[in-house]
Amino acid sequence: MLKAVLPIKDKLYRYALRIVGNKMSAEDVVQEVLIKVWQKKDQLEKIENKEAWCMTVTRNLALDKLRRKKVILDDVDDHRGISDDNMSPYRALQSDDTMKIIRDAIQELPEAQQQVIHLRDVEGYTYKEIADITGFSSDKVKVYLHRARITLRHKLTSIYA
Repeated sequence: MLKAVLPIKDKLYRYALRIVGNKMSAEDVVQEVLIKVWQKKDQLEKIENKEAWCMTVTRNLALDKLRRKKVILDDVDDHRGISDDNMSPYRALQSDDTMKIIRDAIQELPEAQQQVIHLRDVEGYTYKEIADITGFSSDKVKVYLHRARITLRHKLTSIYA
């Protein structure tokens, strides 16, 4: 049962962090998800897509946590643990600036588009999985993703043109 969840705990954490915007709150959400999985261990075998179910539970618990209190936003990149030791300081600064511009552009998107672009382009979920996680229809997922990408393309090309 936990074997199905432990490999995706980092995805759950990143998704929770994107929603709640706070490292400690995101960790709390993931712990709550693990507790829910443990409580539902007998029913877990009946769930066809366990990863989508866990992501949905993560989303719901994170949104509940947001509704309960206002949180201070942390930067997601502070918690990814991804680094490239071969980058020059200039290249690293340029990369940081580009990522900040992209993050800021994504933050300006409507919430539904932010969710869909995160799940598709960051986490790599399929349209069907995103539909299962968010509760949107597959067609709605495609529309949100298409609109988000067009908006981001326009914003980024206007900056770098």
